[in-house]
Amino acid sequence: MRIAMVTDAWTPQRNGVVRVLTALTATLEEMGHEVGVFEPGAFPNIPCPSYPEIPLALFPAARLAAMLDAFAPDAVHLATEGPLGWAGRSWCLERSLPFTTAYHTKFPDYVTARTGLPIDWSYALMRYFHQAAAATLCPSPSVFRELQERDFAQAVLWSHGVDTATFRPRGKGLFDLPRPVFLYVGRVAVEKNLPAFLDLDLPGSKLVVGDGPARAGLIKRYPDAHFRIVNGDDELSRAYSDGDVFVFPSRTDTFGLVMLEALACGVPVAAFPVTGPCDVVGDAPVGVLSEDLALAARAALALSPQACRDHATRFSWATVAYEFLGHLRPFGDSTDNSPRKVQAG
Repeated sequence: MRIAMVTDAWTPQRNGVVRVLTALTATLEEMGHEVGVFEPGAFPNIPCPSYPEIPLALFPAARLAAMLDAFAPDAVHLATEGPLGWAGRSWCLERSLPFTTAYHTKFPDYVTARTGLPIDWSYALMRYFHQAAAATLCPSPSVFRELQERDFAQAVLWSHGVDTATFRPRGKGLFDLPRPVFLYVGRVAVEKNLPAFLDLDLPGSKLVVGDGPARAGLIKRYPDAHFRIVNGDDELSRAYSDGDVFVFPSRTDTFGLVMLEALACGVPVAAFPVTGPCDVVGDAPVGVLSEDLALAARAALALSPQACRDHATRFSWATVAYEFLGHLRPFGDSTDNSPRKVQAG
């Protein structure tokens, strides 16, 4: 099948959405599907306000329409609600073609936190964007329930996965820090709630691996914490493995792929009992969820690395890809989700 993936999030951006989409695309191609990715790098773009590393396509509707016409997809998936997502939505609606969307990010929560606008206003805009879709893919049961409660009638469940060949236990000592090492990996931004981790009274070391707009300020504010940047998934896997506990302080993530990557490396999770951690960890003996994050972090030290690894192996990208295909709406034949040869042209 020829699949058009329209997304405002793509490489070289480094975030959970990009990791999901690149892994999904690679898996679909391995299965024999042809995936065309329509992303900001192919358009004139400007940096997103307050997120300069995220480019926003400028007035992409006409160019995207021409590109989609030339690609002639069998199905369209709109992965994000940015300029390209809206342009892709218009292309489908103008041609009376079905499409699917995904709800990767809690934009209403972020907008409210940054602007003070009522959260219901932002959800109304998101609902308008997604209501035209044949299905809106939700990354976790918690998000699925939240969207149902907010009248996203077309919401469907779609999990995420982890590459357990890349993310595996690699041994300790990469950063040579006093132990235990309490680790955070991911985007360093205000919505990740990192002060909730860095303010904790914990033994050993606090380590933050990643980059983002809040990094410089946090380095100044927390001189006793350790901040590192790694390159490539191999080094990232070794960084995860160097931790004794993975601390995930975010309260707004829809899933939290970094938790799965940490678990695959044999590192238990400490987090708040909110959407994301409740879905990835739940009641499994691979993490501790508590409103007392320091208590959770200390308690997680006693958990089995092997149990963490075993839990993560349940989340495969092949399963994720099959679920994705099951939700797609191919034009003219909603049952044809199989790979097939496509003439270039």
